[in-house]
Amino acid sequence: MKRTLMKRTLMALVATAALGLPVGTPVSADPNFWQYEWPETDFSQTTVGNWAEILSGGPPKDGIPAVDEPQFLRQSDEAGLSPRESVITVALDGQPARAYPLRYLMWHEIVNDRIGDIPVAVTFCPLCNSAIVFDRRTEAGELSFGVSGKLRNSDMVMYDRETESWWQQVLGTGIVGDLTGVELTQLPVWMESWAAFREAHPEGLVMAEPPFRRAYGMNPYQNYDSSHRPFLYSGENPPHDVPPLMRVVRVGDAAWTFDRLRAEQRIAENGVTLTWEDEQSSALDTADIGGGKAVGAIRVRDDAGQDVAHDVMFAFAFHAFWPEGQWMVK
Repeated sequence: MKRTLMKRTLMALVATAALGLPVGTPVSADPNFWQYEWPETDFSQTTVGNWAEILSGGPPKDGIPAVDEPQFLRQSDEAGLSPRESVITVALDGQPARAYPLRYLMWHEIVNDRIGDIPVAVTFCPLCNSAIVFDRRTEAGELSFGVSGKLRNSDMVMYDRETESWWQQVLGTGIVGDLTGVELTQLPVWMESWAAFREAHPEGLVMAEPPFRRAYGMNPYQNYDSSHRPFLYSGENPPHDVPPLMRVVRVGDAAWTFDRLRAEQRIAENGVTLTWEDEQSSALDTADIGGGKAVGAIRVRDDAGQDVAHDVMFAFAFHAFWPEGQWMVK
């Protein structure tokens, strides 16, 4: 037990160091403690019942820098990505499809972009494998987002630059500050291999390498999705003997395991159809993001064949944030 704990701690410290950030022991958040770093945040407004749930993983505010105004290449002009590495595909009506490679999101976690008239936040939390794209327009106006450096149940806590409210990434909801309770609109996107994106979108665009000094293409969380427990998570394991780091597809408050999807290939339940479309490399396996073990590329559609907003996340995160959620297991 002690050796396992030491190994997890070491892996977390190595990942933080690889990001070029100060390494420190995570400590419980407390409004009085955090106020000096967040003087504009109203900590009296919150849905967080227990401040011990919020931890600092080492990086300070903006220590992991979000990308603003990303540049794009025609997909035919991009020669640096390997065929099996993962991209987040955003295909909005009337606009060329865009691919956001995880090799960049791994190091930045948020990209503030604009596709046509729609301002979007492309987000990826490596510790829970959650890749979600939000519309940045809210009842409080258009927002832009940064990385707070805080975690809750091992999930990234974002913040908006306009009010410095805190947001839970997997929920897309304000949890601290003036915008507590405000919900972002999640867009129907999916993860797939670079090769699959190129084949499906010959006129598509791909995000260019950001102008930062980062080891793009390297995974700082080696062997993470083969671990028995996630980083900085002390909550319950999922029910039904589902491993904590099993990937699940979440649609609303229901989740399907990758094991079941791999076995059945196509599942029609709860008004949606989930299909195992292809395979891609796990970005959280080997040091080389493009060389990781094969994992599924999933599409979720409704009865009309339209893509449905969903998330591919680790089972522990689904259980933590949807403790009463439906487990679609047999």
